[in-house]
Amino acid sequence: MRIAAFTRGLNCFSRIKTFPYPYGYTQCRALSDSKTIVSNEAVVPVLIVGAGPVGLVLSILLTKLGIKCSVLEKNKAFSTHPQAHFINNRSMEVFRKLDGLAEEIERSQPPVDLWRKFIYCTSLTGPVLGSVDHMQPQDFEKVVSPVSVAHFSQYKLNKLLLKQLEKLNFKICTSEGMEGLHSHFLQGREILMGHECVSVSATDQCINVIASFLKEGKCTERNIQCNILIGTDGAGSTVRKLVGIDLVGEKDLQKLVSVHFLSKDLGDYLLNERPGMLFFIFNTEAIGVLVAHDLKEGEFILQVPFYPPQQNLEDFSPEICEKLIFKLVGWELSDVDVIDIKPWVMHAEVAEKFLCCDNQIILAGDACHRFPPAGGFGMNTGIQDAHNLAWKIASVLQDIAPASILNTYETERKPIAEFNTALSVQNFRAAMEVPSALGLDPTIANSAHQLINRVAGSVLPSVLQKALLEGIFKVGRAQLSESLLNESNPLGSSRLAKLRHIFEEGKSLQLQFPAEDLGFRYLKGALVPDSDCEVGAPEAPTGHRRDFVPSANPGSRLPHMNVRVLSTVRNREIISTLDLVSGDKVEFLLIIAPVEESYHLARAALKVAEDFKVPTKVCVLWPAGTTNEVEFRSAAELAPWKNYIDVVEVKRSSDSLSWWRICKMTDMGAILVRPDDHIAWRSKSGVSGNPKLEMEMAFSAVLGIKPVNVEGTTQP
Repeated sequence: MRIAAFTRGLNCFSRIKTFPYPYGYTQCRALSDSKTIVSNEAVVPVLIVGAGPVGLVLSILLTKLGIKCSVLEKNKAFSTHPQAHFINNRSMEVFRKLDGLAEEIERSQPPVDLWRKFIYCTSLTGPVLGSVDHMQPQDFEKVVSPVSVAHFSQYKLNKLLLKQLEKLNFKICTSEGMEGLHSHFLQGREILMGHECVSVSATDQCINVIASFLKEGKCTERNIQCNILIGTDGAGSTVRKLVGIDLVGEKDLQKLVSVHFLSKDLGDYLLNERPGMLFFIFNTEAIGVLVAHDLKEGEFILQVPFYPPQQNLEDFSPEICEKLIFKLVGWELSDVDVIDIKPWVMHAEVAEKFLCCDNQIILAGDACHRFPPAGGFGMNTGIQDAHNLAWKIASVLQDIAPASILNTYETERKPIAEFNTALSVQNFRAAMEVPSALGLDPTIANSAHQLINRVAGSVLPSVLQKALLEGIFKVGRAQLSESLLNESNPLGSSRLAKLRHIFEEGKSLQLQFPAEDLGFRYLKGALVPDSDCEVGAPEAPTGHRRDFVPSANPGSRLPHMNVRVLSTVRNREIISTLDLVSGDKVEFLLIIAPVEESYHLARAALKVAEDFKVPTKVCVLWPAGTTNEVEFRSAAELAPWKNYIDVVEVKRSSDSLSWWRICKMTDMGAILVRPDDHIAWRSKSGVSGNPKLEMEMAFSAVLGIKPVNVEGTTQP
């Protein structure tokens, strides 16, 4: 069945099966380094639970690396609710390696001038209280990255990911359309819709998963066996709950209702009069945040505060939501079409662990971290989880590395999740500075709500509780009256001045965090820290935009620089240094300069890689101005190995820094890059000792492989 047929509507699978094991219990045994992973048609190598962006990206990455995988999705159809919409720099870099996905997003997204601003106003047609432009000139220059950020709705991203999977021969299967369901094993490259994971157990050989689905109106179960189970099933992860992993952090930061609606008239008005991505609207009748997913298409999400139990979903019927939209817009639109209404809760939590059952069960994305949406870190952090995880799983299943390398997934990604949680909370608090400056302290509203629940909840009827709550909110919104909020009123003038100061100082909600987006660094894990410097704790998040400074420290993402391939076939091709890392196989990259000592190191690295059976390529990076003839030197120096590439720097201007200056290294140095673009090891200015021993140490430390002695056997 074609994938395009599944991108319309949302039909949730709602029946919950009683778990055959106590809730939160999983039968676990070890996946040890000495264990041979089962390989037969009855066992799918990787089973992914959850077909959101993280699960789909992971399935693409694994498939491109040669790993068979299948996906379970409990919903019968893919959601068209826009949800996440900001794709940061690092995620777009990952997408560049997915067969033109980044380029397709750039072509399909709205023009940047339509979404670069956040606008604060009393209504969409009323006075503007202030605006913040979140794009700076350097964001378009592609100096530190070969690609820019994007504004693209999650459901549209899912469609493009499904197109990619279709090209990789994935099939979407429904429970109704699967004949002989119990007589055939999963072959890999399937997405099973309407299948809910209800039980997980582990044996010495594999993971057993029971999936529940409806077939001809009857609840049916299917047993699936896999080597590795990955939960990418969102914030309410069933996999996480089944294996008993708890979340740690702040719960219930805020409850909201998300209203998805269409209005071409509103889109046309904003496109021409005040284009922006987010609109924060404050007036005496209503308060809300409007997310403009696409002004040309007139697609919006309205986020409004939600205070149950005094309020319930009946208070947000399509008719009531239309009236709310009119109050926030400032006039009655004739073409509003309310598509979907969803309540949701904002949390700031990270799972206590990302792996269990000795690395046979793994969590990624929202299943292991839940952030406030401030800053767009949720989906992006999940995509980078998948990028970190894919090559490590492939390394284990292809016998390149022992299973212990999977431990480094948690070692590396959990600190990033915790950092991004703190940053998202800071950014959320910054968003609250604006209403506070206007006399609307959100903490007072929350305290009033808690007081009603605690004191009046058992005394007053629900109708009176609701009236009391609305009365308190009405008094609060009176602070926004035109008679008070103006320059002639001393109190209003003071509040407006405070608001201007917040915007000028960058203390409101921020969109971009380049230093954290591209500059996150793994301090421990599948890497070798520099021996001459002590690795300290990462700098605490500031909540403000900070520029990214490229770094070649171990654990950092490889710096970007444009280079030209020196080849008789492709001598005009200009690529990024990030493109030197393969996305189609597990392969390490050693970058050197064309100097004798570095060629010696490269030969040693290729020999060690051959002994360890670790695919490795050498990149000889020549200084700007080098001509094609010099490539013959690399052929002679690296013989008999052919797995190398010669490239030359492409400087933006004559005074631009050289590659080694960008890396803060000398051209006697060398950089070993992992398959996920992160630096595994480096030598700043050459290796002083035995280069073969140095490279044995590097590969051993990164992959957890025991060194090989001269007889070809592993050392104890």
